[in-house]
Amino acid sequence: MKYLGLEDKVVLVTGGNRGIGAAIVNLLCQLGAQVAYTYRKDANAETTALGILADVTDPAAMAEVASKVEHKLGPIYGVVANAGITRDNLFPKLGIDDWDAVIETNLKGIYNTLKPIIPKMYERREGSVVCVSSISGERGNLGQVNYAASKAGAIGLIKSLALEAARYGVRANAVAPGFIETDMTQAIPEKIKEKIVAEIPLRRFGKPQEIAWPVAYLLSPIASSYITGAVLKVNGAHHT
Repeated sequence: MKYLGLEDKVVLVTGGNRGIGAAIVNLLCQLGAQVAYTYRKDANAETTALGILADVTDPAAMAEVASKVEHKLGPIYGVVANAGITRDNLFPKLGIDDWDAVIETNLKGIYNTLKPIIPKMYERREGSVVCVSSISGERGNLGQVNYAASKAGAIGLIKSLALEAARYGVRANAVAPGFIETDMTQAIPEKIKEKIVAEIPLRRFGKPQEIAWPVAYLLSPIASSYITGAVLKVNGAHHT
C-alpha cells in the first residue's frame, strides 16, 4: 500500500499499546512507516514497532522519547497524540485528583509530547500532527466533565497550532471518534450500551481500525496535503 506516501516516514504514537493506539501503530507499520510508540504498561505485542516506556505527563521523559526516536529511527515526520484516560463521575462527585489526572494526561500530555518535536519540524519545514480527540469534546457527555474538557481543549490546541505551523509546512489536525469498541467502552453497562447504539444512525460502535485509517489519511503528505486545522468526525453520524 504505497498510496499514502508514509513509506519510511518516522511517526510517534503516544499510548500505542492497546485499543485505538495499537490499531494506529499496526496500520502505520503496514503502510511502511517507521513507527515508535509510548506506553505506560504492557507493550503492544502485535507489532515490531519501537516501544518506549514513558508517561506523557512527564515533560522530561517525553523530551527523552523524542531524542530516542530520532536517534534510532530518524527525523520525526508525524506525531499521533493518542494517549488518554478517563476518570468519570458526575460533577458534584468529581474529585480534584480525577480532574487533574485527566487534564494532565489528555491535554498537558499533548503539550509535553509536541514541545520537543515541533521546533525541529519547523526547521525541516515538514510534519503532520494528528490528535485523537472525542465526540465528548465536541458535544459533552454525562459524567465526563473532565474528559470532555480535555478533549475540547485538544481541539482548540490543534486549531491554533495549525494556524501557527502552516507557514513552516507543518499541518495539525484532529479526529473525533464516537463510541469505539475498546477497553474503555467495555466497562459501559449493557443497558446503557444498548441505549447509546440506538442513538447512532449506523447502529453500532466503531472499531479501532476505523479510527486508524482516518489518522493515516491525515498524516499523509499526499492524501491530505491541503488539510490543516480540521476535525474529522468518525462517529457513525452520532454527532454531525
